[in-house]
Amino acid sequence: MVRISFQCMRVKNLGAFLTCGMLLSVCGLLQSQEHRWTEDRANQWYQQQPWPVGANFLPSDAINELEMWQAATFDPSEIDREFGWAENLGMNTMRVFLHNLLWEQDPDGFQHRLDQFLAIANKHHIRPIFVLFDSCWHPNPKLGP
Repeated sequence: MVRISFQCMRVKNLGAFLTCGMLLSVCGLLQSQEHRWTEDRANQWYQQQPWPVGANFLPSDAINELEMWQAATFDPSEIDREFGWAENLGMNTMRVFLHNLLWEQDPDGFQHRLDQFLAIANKHHIRPIFVLFDSCWHPNPKLGP
């Protein structure tokens, strides 16, 4: 299942490119499936999924989503500790906001940090839901501490 949230999306060249790429990827996945699931099979799969329990996530050492993800301030040990707390409370999902400026600044580094984040989430049985292009919280966002 693919969950994508778009909030106040600023579509620029990168945004349009990523959106088209995601749609093409999803279409390719759908075409590669041999058969469409029956309603019974879909319901059976859904019944096996845990009830989503979680929150919006921002580690306590970051002031906003930009600081959370930048190379100088990304803190995997803090994320690991806080996801451990969340797991112990019975949480299994977290909504995480991704700003387009992070990609524009450092695409390779940002991808690496996302991979680290996903590994930590997996370790704690947490399924993140990413909010893409979340740039609506500040009219003039700026990178930096």
